[in-house]
Amino acid sequence: MDIWNQLLQGFATAGTPVNLLWAFVGCALGTAVGVLPGIGPATAVAMLLPITAKVEATASMIFFAGIYYGAMYGGSTTSILLNTPGETASMVTAMEGNKMAKSGRAGAALATSAIGSFVAGTIATILVTLFAPVVAEFAVKLGPPEYFMLMLLAFTTVSAVLGQSSVRGLTALFVGLAAGLVGMDQITGQARYTGGVPELLDGVEIVLVAVGLFAVAEALHAVLFEGKVVESENKMSRVTMTKSDWRRSIPAWLRGTAIGAPFGCIPAGGTEIPTFLSYATEKKLAKGSDKAEFGTKGAIEGVAGPEAANNATVTAALIPLLTLGIPTSNTTAILLGAFQNYGIQPGPQLFSSSSALVWALIASLYIGNVMLLVLNLPLIGMWVKLLKVPKPQLYAGILVFATVGAYGMRQSAFDLFLLYAIAILGLVMRRFNFPTAPVLVGMILGPLAEAQLRNAISIGEGSPMVFLQRPMSLTLLIVVVSILVVPRLLNRRRPARLA
Repeated sequence: MDIWNQLLQGFATAGTPVNLLWAFVGCALGTAVGVLPGIGPATAVAMLLPITAKVEATASMIFFAGIYYGAMYGGSTTSILLNTPGETASMVTAMEGNKMAKSGRAGAALATSAIGSFVAGTIATILVTLFAPVVAEFAVKLGPPEYFMLMLLAFTTVSAVLGQSSVRGLTALFVGLAAGLVGMDQITGQARYTGGVPELLDGVEIVLVAVGLFAVAEALHAVLFEGKVVESENKMSRVTMTKSDWRRSIPAWLRGTAIGAPFGCIPAGGTEIPTFLSYATEKKLAKGSDKAEFGTKGAIEGVAGPEAANNATVTAALIPLLTLGIPTSNTTAILLGAFQNYGIQPGPQLFSSSSALVWALIASLYIGNVMLLVLNLPLIGMWVKLLKVPKPQLYAGILVFATVGAYGMRQSAFDLFLLYAIAILGLVMRRFNFPTAPVLVGMILGPLAEAQLRNAISIGEGSPMVFLQRPMSLTLLIVVVSILVVPRLLNRRRPARLA
């Protein structure tokens, strides 16, 4: 009962007019940040960190949390309507969501995204409330071998599921892994593959890669190859979901939540792994005409599942942040800095030393989820009007936002050249049907996987047998091998049966 008393006190604190206002402003700003390509929640929170000098701790943390999960709601909007993810977490949504929009089902895609985000966010918040210390204790027991195998699982899933062939998926993945090696070596501190360019010492900015491969490449492809777009292509017929949409979405929401919530508790690469795993799961489970919609007309499960996984991961990521002081993403790392600005150190003692703040923050998650649903569902009709914006002005606007966003990060002209070089790469990949998402996954997880591999080998005193000696890493290794081998064995047996 102690948890419920503390949660009720948290609602009393979060429900004051001032804190409600901060929550609303954070949610609205977060949604806007998610909608705009090139500006992620990490950038927004980082830019607004100076307010910690003027605003009371609880209010500012509620505000930052609103930006954090509000951006996850907003990121799906441009992914669905324009195929330009505002956040890397929304790139999976773009694959099916944009095809749904082009088939005249943009309203259903946006609705399943908003409702799925609410369902997953609420369930994950309940998990944060009830099981934060327990789940965090389990996550601590996972070591470098398990983390490396989790990332290897992500690499395998991405290359196997995306694109027309595994070879193309793996090629795109290796491009991302190579880009992730650029910069300072994490252990030796030596510069790698920088070509003597000082701007590359910190590595290639992930925001540049995401914006270049998706937003700018999308605009350039439309201008150079698509020509005049037929107006009826993106015709909007309805904003509601049909019974069939609900029937297909509800299981996908629950499966996505079940996949995403555990990943939020483990520092294994953020939202990319669970969203891809959710997409892979939905694609495998789909049957008949539903399966045929994947990659053609757009399957609603391919939007519902990843969006639920995305929001469940984002919310559950507060568990290791609050109970262990371990950030699992760029944004939670900046939130950790915001806590420290107030002289507060997240960790095992936080629930006792700053109990009022923690429970007010958790209560604000429930309030924020309702606010975001109320904010997003009525505005679906307005977002869909983006489809009626003339294409030249629309893509010109995307290029302007992307360019300003890229330049605004470091005020570096080099970043602009790099942005458009990456965009040209994305354009070439798109023309030759190479999937672009594995590039991002390889780049984000590559450095993390390298560090975990080196740590695991150190634990094993140079022996790779360390991966076989630990039950969890061995289990994950068997899963990885199964994903690579089993489909090929089944494909070989089918012709034999037909013969």
